[in-house]
Formats: sequence, structure tokens, C-alpha cells
Amino acid sequence: MTSALTTDTEQQLFFHNYARLPLAIDHGEGSYLVAEDGTRYLDMISGIGVNALGYGDRRLIDAISVQAEKIIHASNLFMLAPQFDLAAKLREITGLSKVFFANSGTEAIEAAIKISRKWAAQSGDADKKEVLSLSNCFHGRTYGAMSLTAKAKYLEGFEPLLPGTGTIEFNDIDDLARKVSSRTAAVFIETVQGEGGIHRVSNEFMETLQSLKKQYGFLIVADEIQAGCGRTGKFCSYMHTTLQPDLVCLAKPLGGGLPLAAVVGSDLVAGVLSAGNHGTTFGGNPVACAAGLALITALFEDKVMEHAATVGTMMHAAFQELATRHSQIIDIRQYGLMIGITVHREAAYYVREALQRQVIVNATSQDVIRLLPPLTITATEARKCIDCLDEIFTNEK
Repeated sequence: MTSALTTDTEQQLFFHNYARLPLAIDHGEGSYLVAEDGTRYLDMISGIGVNALGYGDRRLIDAISVQAEKIIHASNLFMLAPQFDLAAKLREITGLSKVFFANSGTEAIEAAIKISRKWAAQSGDADKKEVLSLSNCFHGRTYGAMSLTAKAKYLEGFEPLLPGTGTIEFNDIDDLARKVSSRTAAVFIETVQGEGGIHRVSNEFMETLQSLKKQYGFLIVADEIQAGCGRTGKFCSYMHTTLQPDLVCLAKPLGGGLPLAAVVGSDLVAGVLSAGNHGTTFGGNPVACAAGLALITALFEDKVMEHAATVGTMMHAAFQELATRHSQIIDIRQYGLMIGITVHREAAYYVREALQRQVIVNATSQDVIRLLPPLTITATEARKCIDCLDEIFTNEK
């Protein structure tokens, strides 16, 4: 029996925690999703930033197929070539020391919290347990990650949260200086906040953070789950800055569409974990790692990151031009193909209107149109999205 892909069936089958679009997808082609009725939709969110190479990339399909024929799962009790090769590649790209694989971004954050507190405990200071994040951030939905997520809508009704956590005001250097201390084990930052509306941490804030790290001896954890794997034009968004993180969390595009995450750590934390301290049954799955290797190969060999930077710059200029004609546009923020457009009303309106024109966009922070297209999107496809929004702004009532 095949279930009908309707909103009525969705309500019958699932907890009501997703606001799904009324769109039944059959398959994907390049930068497009194709509905059951054959209608093609330009996908400007790519699985919420996951499908960096779009849909149907032959390298990903072949890598997955070849590895699936060998072995799909074996667990971390054994040594598996795709996992070893991907870990070596991540060390090479980041210049860091050790890798832990997980299945999702929130699991990577949980692992980073545990590594941070374990590292702090080994310092001999019993009071060094505090883990801080920035306001307007999003780090995940499990309890530790949620405790670092400074948005009430994600927290209400789930208290009590993880103790020993706190929030620093975004880009507020004075608040940063007030909040960190010898009790601080780690500060988690998104160099570019994704769910928070595409906002970048300032260079001055970064420099102050690193200076205070030297003073108080805490870890800096870079959450690159949405901004990483090439989205901003470099492999990690912090690579645009002078920041030198001790832990880097990666996920979303890393597995080429399969569940895969990684925590990459510096020499400072290389010896923190010992056998049994932390683990995962599925993390580092060989099929997902094979896909991850194919993704990274494409990013570098095809100059996909440079392409993302070029197309992103073109889109930013086009949206700036739209802003001169449409007062609904308040602000535009663009880092590679990570784009946020602040508008005068709830951005959900533009999501609905764009969908009627066969373009899929996303809304975040209530009033931000968020665009996370495939990094392989063409200039012509990008222009279609720009023209779609231009038409909506023009006809808006």
C-alpha cells in the first residue's frame, strides 16, 4: 500500500512538529525538485543547506552505489577505508588533529559539549564547567544543543535545560568581556548565523574572543553545520577570518545528502577522549563517508566554492538593485550562497507566493527570506529566483 501524499495523511501519520509545504515531491534534477504531477520547482533551499551539489550528481550516486555493494554498515568496532580517508581529508583541509564522526549537526554539538567539559575537568579546576553561546544562535534540538540555542520558541516547555550554560549578546564586546571568566570551558559560535537570519560575527568580536581565550583558557567551538562545506565560498566560514577554533562541527552537506556529521579537534583536545567516553552506532557510516569524499572531491576539483562565491556576489548585487525599487526590502546579507533578505512583514508570505511561481524559498527569524541554493546553481537559475521575488514585491498588496 502506498500512502497518499496529502496534508490530511500527513496529519494522521505524524506528530505535528513540521510545517510542511503542500508539495508532494517525486524526484530531483539538478537545482530542481519535481512534484508528483511533473511540475518543476527551482529549489533555493537545497534540503535546508544539505544538497550542495544539487540532485542527481553522478559522482555521489556512483560513490554511494559502489560502497553499498561492499558494505553498508559495520560499526566503529572495525576499521573502514571511507571513514579513514574522509577523516584524513578533514584534517588536511582544517589543519586540525582529530576527528569524531556522528550522524547529525545536533549530535556533533553534543559531542563538542562533552569534549569541552571533559577537557575542562582534566584541567583540575572543578568550577570550569560553563559553556556559552551567542544570542540569536541555533545549535540544534537535543537537550545540550537546545540549551545553547538562544531562542525562546525552541526552548519553551522543555525546561529545565542543561545547567552551566549561558548567552553572550551577539557582537557585543562588552557583554563578552563580562560573561567569560576562569569558569568558562567553551564558547560556541556560528561565524555566520544561519537560522538566526544570516548574520556574521564581527572581526573585532572574534579578536576579542581569542584574546580572552588566552587570558582565561577556554575552548572556541566553531559551529559550521550550515555555513560549512563550501557554502560561503571557503570550506568553513571561519576561514574568512583570523579565528582559530579548537573544535569545528560539520554536518548538513557533509554526507552528500546522507546523515553524516563530524567534530574536528585541535592538538589541545586530541587526548581528551578515551575508549568508552563517547560513541555512536551509526556515526561514520561507510556509505555516508564515501559520499562525503565524493562531495569534497567535487568542491575542490570543480571549483564549486569559487563558483558559489561568484554567483552569490551576483545575486547580492541584483537584490541590492531590487532594494532601490522595493521598499519592502530592509536589508540584504550575503556570504557566498548563504543569503538573507530582511523584509517588512512575515517572510512566510513570500514563501507562499514564491511557491505559486514554482520557486522554493525559506523563512527564518520571522522576517528573513533565507536562500541556501545548491552550490552548483547556474547564474540563469539564480536569475529566475531574483525575477520571481521582483514580481512578488511588485505585485504585493
